[in-house]
Amino acid sequence: MTIVKFETLESKLIEYKNNVVLVDSDVAQLYGVDTRDINKAVKNNPDKFPDGYIIELTKEEKKELVEKFHRFDKLKHSTVSPKVFTEKGLYMLATIIKSKIATDTTIQIVETFAKIKVLSRNINSIMKTTDENMQKELAKKSNKILEEIIEIEPDILEDDEDGEIVETTTKFEFNLGFAKVSKSIKKIKK
Repeated sequence: MTIVKFETLESKLIEYKNNVVLVDSDVAQLYGVDTRDINKAVKNNPDKFPDGYIIELTKEEKKELVEKFHRFDKLKHSTVSPKVFTEKGLYMLATIIKSKIATDTTIQIVETFAKIKVLSRNINSIMKTTDENMQKELAKKSNKILEEIIEIEPDILEDDEDGEIVETTTKFEFNLGFAKVSKSIKKIKK
């Protein structure tokens, strides 16, 4: 299965009216299809997308999107308003777009959404409790989730097989409710 890297997915997630969403063009890119294919699938299956599953942006929202995210510059002069998919919308889209890459990508997106939610709940609980044992247990669970979300890239390890990994660190910070994760690896020659 081709795995969508967390960093790739995380960089495309945006917050819109307290929802985590993906813009139609980003969904198309992740699925390996054209944006028009995504929009055609939605148009041909309106019963699968009730209110709240997909949201068409207003002109003002589209303008704000373009101003905040340079990857949407091509939308600046477009007459079409982009759509954003909520997690529920992505579930339904997966029932329509039948390619293997779309299915595999949807599974990874759903798994990532679920892990982000659990991680967010754990962090909120850590901040709210004064019980040190509870904080340590929640931090341990959060670290496990982080390890599942981000993995060491095999090509990093193969760059210098004579090197020995002496230290790896995982750190995270929060940005609009998302975990921003990075892994650093220090190696020395044997």
